[in-house]
Order: sequence, then structure tokens, then C-alpha cells
Amino acid sequence: MKEPSFSIGVEEEYLLVDKTTRILASSPPPELFKACESALEGRVSPEFLRCQIEVGTPVCMTLAEIRAELAYFRKTIAQEAAAYSLAPLAASTHPFAEWTDQPHTDKERYNEIARSMQVVAKRMLICGMHVHIGIEDEELRIELFNQLAYFLPHLLALSTSSPFWRGRKSGLKSYRLAIFDELPRTGLPPSFESYYEYRHTVDILSHAGVIEDATKIWWDLRPSDRFPTLEMRVTDVCPRLDDAVAIAALFRCLCRMLYRLRRMNQGWRQYSRFLLAENRWQAQRHGTDARLIDFGRNETAPFQDLVEELIELVRPDAEHFGCEVDLMHIREIARRGTSADKQLAIAGDIPEDSHLPQEKLVAIVDHLIEETQAGL
Repeated sequence: MKEPSFSIGVEEEYLLVDKTTRILASSPPPELFKACESALEGRVSPEFLRCQIEVGTPVCMTLAEIRAELAYFRKTIAQEAAAYSLAPLAASTHPFAEWTDQPHTDKERYNEIARSMQVVAKRMLICGMHVHIGIEDEELRIELFNQLAYFLPHLLALSTSSPFWRGRKSGLKSYRLAIFDELPRTGLPPSFESYYEYRHTVDILSHAGVIEDATKIWWDLRPSDRFPTLEMRVTDVCPRLDDAVAIAALFRCLCRMLYRLRRMNQGWRQYSRFLLAENRWQAQRHGTDARLIDFGRNETAPFQDLVEELIELVRPDAEHFGCEVDLMHIREIARRGTSADKQLAIAGDIPEDSHLPQEKLVAIVDHLIEETQAGL
């Protein structure tokens, strides 16, 4: 079997915030987007809400390229936005924004989403990070797709950056998923016997007129409808660039690890989506403090222990890609926590379901601005 290219691309979504008031820029000037589009040569696009901006790397073969591209995106957008007293936030929620104040982008695709899904779509004041891995063989792509679902909770736990919603502590490290899961065709993906079965499933919906194509399927992991890739979508966007690169490295290494098993006529054992959903919930609720179920042992284990097992599992693949340093950073994330933990620490000890004091909310926004641009 010919080894896939395992090419990699990353998409990130940012929020635009006013540096004086710290509120979201609900109607950023059109000149800002035009300036970003010119500076980034088409690698930037509007998102569903006007306060959002999306970037996407070209096809890359190394994590060094990914790091350089994302750093350039963040630095360029920060520089262009500063001319309008705005700044990007690489976080999955704004700590106190009201979704009712955010108009959506006037684009036919987004207009149709708003019309068809109503308030469920209009509440989508959230951002994510997507990682594409090139797997050219269609059948192999589906085989790995089926097995990778096991690791989606682990990837989510490493990325959480959305503990607050509308000025309140949500009790979840990734409240983003609670919002996103209200959309249809989201969550953990089903498994398929073959690429044909996957395409047949998509065709049923498209021929019935329910969706135009597979881009309207928003599972945590999906075969891309535009590229010969698997697209991981479960993760929050990370304020720290090092965290984003580490998670991308881990996902790429997991893909190759499963390919190595396949080459030896082996595979990762598959478990029911019901069981995997429990780990997903634990990761969404607790982040790196979670105890996830080790289904081989039928017992829970601290996430930090599972990270060590993941590192050993994919070490040969990190060596193959030359990304050992990037991979090892997941150990640091597990040790000190994610952005959600830092945001909660800034908020301090507050009663459950109470509104945070404004000075705390401002401090969190200032921290996220700083983290998004750190080291660029």
C-alpha cells in the first residue's frame, strides 16, 4: 500500500474585539478585511458572523511551515486591525459578548444557513480550529476515519478555550461544543463500511434536497468534500500558538500511526459512539483535568497519564515527521492546563451561575489579546 502524503493544513477562526471597550466588533470596517485579504493573498475569508475572520494555511509538509503560516496570519491581522483599534482573539468564545448583537455576514451561503436554521445558527458566536491531513486513497481515508473517532476527546481536552458564555461561568471548559451541537449533522461521526457507503449516505441527503453537498455535514471529524483529506474539527481554537501546533502535530501523528497498523493488517479497536461520547463529554466538561475511560481496561485514567501513552504510541511517527518537539508540548499542556484553565484562574473564585464583575471580564479579554499575539 502506497503511503499517503500526510500533508497538513490548518484553519483557524478569530474574533475581532475593540481594544478600548473589549466588546466584539459587530460591524468591522470593510477596509479592514480588504487589507487583510491583500496582505494574506487570499488565505483569509469572512466567517458566519461579521465579528469573525477565518484563515487557512496552504498545503504544508512540515509543522515548521504550519507554525510560520499561523504566526504570519496572527501577526498580520493584529497589525491591520490595530489601525482600527481592533485586535484578534484566538479563543472559541468571547467571555461576555451577546450573540443577539452580532449580525451575520451578507453572503448567500450564510444567509441560507440563517434562514434554514434560525436561532440555532444565529447563536453561533464561536470559533474553532480545523486540521486537514492528506490521505489520498479513498478507502484508506474511511478506514482511518472510523478509527480516529477514539482520539477526538483527547484532542478536545488539549484545546479548550471557551469556559465563559455571556459573562457567566459555564461550568464547561469547552462551552463552544454545547453551542455547536445544536446544529444538525454535528458531533461524533458514524462509522462506515466503505467509502461507497459514506458517499451513498451523503447522496441520500443531497438528492433529497436537504443539503447541497457534504460541506453541510459538520461532524467532529469528516472526509473533506473539497480535498483528499480528513478534517479534524472537534478542537477549540488555541490562544497560544505553541498549543495549536502541538495539537496539529498530534493529529497528524495519530493518522500515520493508524496507517502503520493498517500496513501490518492491524487496526485500532472500534467502540460504540455511545461510549466515545462519554469521553467527549468528560473532555468538554473538564479539559485536561478529565479522567477519560480507557476502554481496554474498562476504567478511567487521569488525562496526564493518557498523554504519556499517546506520546509513546506515536513517537515513531513524530520522528518520521521531525516534529518531536512539537508533539512533546502536549505534555506541557496537560501539566499546566489549557486557555480555559487560565481564564478561570483570572476570574477567580466566583459563585456558580453568577455574572462575573466587569473588571474580571476585561482582564480575561486583555489576556486573550496578549496570548493570541505572544511570541509573534
